[in-house]
Amino acid sequence: MDDDISLTKECRANGPSQKGSNSSSRAPARFLGAVICLFVIFSLLLEGEAKSKFVFQTVIDKAKQLAEKPFQSPPQVPEFLVKMSYDDWRDIRFDSEQAMWRKEKLPFAVQFFHPGLYYDRAVAINVVDPSGEHTVPFSTDMFNYGRNNFKDKIPPDLGFAGFRIHYPINTPDYYDEVAVFLGASYFRAVAKNQNYGMSSRGLAIDTALSTGEEFPYFKEFWLLKPAPGANKMVVYALLDSASVTGAYTYTIQPGVETTMDVKSVLFFRKKVEKLGIAPQTSMFFYSETASQRPLDDFRPEVHDSDGLLVATGHGEWIWRPLRNPRTLQIQSFQTQNPVGFGLLQRDQVFDHYQDLESKYETRPSLWVSPAGNWGEGRVELIQIPTEGEVNDNIISMWVPANVPSKGESANYSYKLSWHFPNGGRPPGGHVVSTRIAKGKGEKVRKFVIDFEGGRLDALPADAALTAVISVDSKAKLVEQQLYKNRVTKGWRLVFQVSFDEPGSIDRVMPPGKRPSSELRAFLKLAESALTETWSYAYQP
Repeated sequence: MDDDISLTKECRANGPSQKGSNSSSRAPARFLGAVICLFVIFSLLLEGEAKSKFVFQTVIDKAKQLAEKPFQSPPQVPEFLVKMSYDDWRDIRFDSEQAMWRKEKLPFAVQFFHPGLYYDRAVAINVVDPSGEHTVPFSTDMFNYGRNNFKDKIPPDLGFAGFRIHYPINTPDYYDEVAVFLGASYFRAVAKNQNYGMSSRGLAIDTALSTGEEFPYFKEFWLLKPAPGANKMVVYALLDSASVTGAYTYTIQPGVETTMDVKSVLFFRKKVEKLGIAPQTSMFFYSETASQRPLDDFRPEVHDSDGLLVATGHGEWIWRPLRNPRTLQIQSFQTQNPVGFGLLQRDQVFDHYQDLESKYETRPSLWVSPAGNWGEGRVELIQIPTEGEVNDNIISMWVPANVPSKGESANYSYKLSWHFPNGGRPPGGHVVSTRIAKGKGEKVRKFVIDFEGGRLDALPADAALTAVISVDSKAKLVEQQLYKNRVTKGWRLVFQVSFDEPGSIDRVMPPGKRPSSELRAFLKLAESALTETWSYAYQP
């Protein structure tokens, strides 16, 4: 640094002559001095740029180097923090006055989470600004510990459990919480006027396999300091697990539809059996679809998401209503190069929930838009039985047909859109409700499907609209009616299906484990499909 100062002083001394100097004998020296001056200044600028040049490739290199070493489990936080109660952990509050970039009045501010309870390991968090890369140091002075009395026992280098991003998304003078990265590789976000609901993950490995699921985790983050007036924030993340390492970049833009442009590069320590790309997790307890409402619950519906939407690579839009099954259910939607998929909360009517605290009608939907060709694979839906609304029991993800082997790599890019469904996905008509009731016979069930949107609402009641219904070999279509819903202006499809008597093997199985029947239906005008395809797995 002292050499830099002496060089710049020499540059000033040997630069162009001061005003009033006209000595021609010093002109060559002055010219040479000016050249040296410019060279020194340019060199210093390059050096400063090199110090601050932290790019995604830096994280990719770290992930590659990490994959070449044996996996090491991260150290856990002190046991007394892990054993605290949920209320005790919630009583630890970050001091908002110490939020990163708050005093600079930048568009974004960042607050941090304290380790403890479920969050039993700390992550490294860094900031990247024009001067370079800087570690964010942990300090107990950043937190208010409430009624907890263990502040003096906390190690000074404990670290953070995660962080949350604030941005004035609803009003210009208040910084709302818009995104959270906390726990394993989990994160979630909201759009304008939303409340937190479902989550996403960086990666899923061997989910719902008998061998057990492996949970990768983000071990280090780099937060790029936003410029004044910026409407986007960039987060880099380093992922680690026993099988896979990865480098991730999230370009987050809050708004009416909060988006995250995601790029990931994965390195495989060993081959995994099932790889889940852009995994989503949500909660579904009950809805109008089936008679599952508990007798002592006043709320008509309880769920963070009510269906899975898939836009296949061959142009079909498929809607699968969610359910709370009696046993684990896994369904797959095979396709090539999917257009998109996501768990949606289509029902946004308060009267359908009647929950002033949870506000389920304001929960976000999450749509995944792949970038480039993802090849052959499937969108997998996993539904787990639940007896309440506390735990997430719904998972969806892209499962590629070909998984890299040990020593190989793969990359996936996509956009995540946290939004309220607005009719753009799908572009035509869509399902707004699914209801199931007893039909005309012991083994007959009635299905009532309401479609709205697209061209449907403008069609008169005498339009030549038809329904295409298909059932599998274990069922038989008994009757069907399609008519205009004069209240909603949409169309209602009612059909009844008779299901076969269970076979000898099925009869000895519990009802929840008997094979399900696949049902499909959509509406068309002439030869043109006007709606998405309703898809349902009915389990007698």
